[in-house]
Amino acid sequence: MKIPKRLQPLVDDGLIDDVIRRLKSGKEADVFIVRCGEEIRCAKVYKEADKRNFKQAVHYQEGRKVRNSRDARAMSKGSRFGRRQQEEAWQNTEVDALYLLAKAGVRVPQPDICLDGVLLMELITDEEGLVAPRLSDVTLTPEQARADHALMMNYAVRMLCAGLVHGDLSEFNVLMDKNGPVIIDLPQVVDAAANNHAKSMFERDINNMSQYYGQYAPELLTSKYAREIWALYQEGNLTPESALSGKFVESNKRADVGSVLEEIQAASEEHQRQLMARNEED
Repeated sequence: MKIPKRLQPLVDDGLIDDVIRRLKSGKEADVFIVRCGEEIRCAKVYKEADKRNFKQAVHYQEGRKVRNSRDARAMSKGSRFGRRQQEEAWQNTEVDALYLLAKAGVRVPQPDICLDGVLLMELITDEEGLVAPRLSDVTLTPEQARADHALMMNYAVRMLCAGLVHGDLSEFNVLMDKNGPVIIDLPQVVDAAANNHAKSMFERDINNMSQYYGQYAPELLTSKYAREIWALYQEGNLTPESALSGKFVESNKRADVGSVLEEIQAASEEHQRQLMARNEED
């Protein structure tokens, strides 16, 4: 096929030897199957901001750390340099997440290099070496659905323990190879601690998975893994080995506002006493 303009520099530099075909066109990127030496990989070509169809992208970027103050100022001003830096940050977020999650024990494609808005990475294949199907395109037995759902819940736990929430997880962002599910598409990944939308995004991710696998194992439709996992996370008790039940009971205990206010008042009075004592010493 004709080499796409965005891939030509990588071909010129010898990073890509041949562009075999377009694999898919998504809301934030186009993906191509390419040959690099003797290996077949995929090249993810990120679309420019004005051509992406990713709704409410600003919600996903909330809380992301910027590498230096100069970039942060430029991005806040919306200058040409700032917009370029914001695009690089969007792309680098996926690369960083892929490395971090692989280290955390989550199955994701192995990244190779990200250059000029193109991410070269592992091509996930099936037993016959063909492109692995999306989860949405496979049929599962009830037993397999339960097993894969449990595995996906563990992946979600591991992601959260690593401080990340996928933010757009569904049966369309999971591939199925011979060893089970592989999570893909992570440029919108959010910081679980710094993003105010992290909880709602996490619940949506988990509920999407339970709804999909629930087609084959109906008991999953009424499970409450999202709330169970998030509660453990908020309490500081979540670990990659946390045992999950899929059950969660909302606490009906009302906050004792009076006691909280008394503690605040006592702390304030103690602080004032310390200041007065310090002034007297001076």
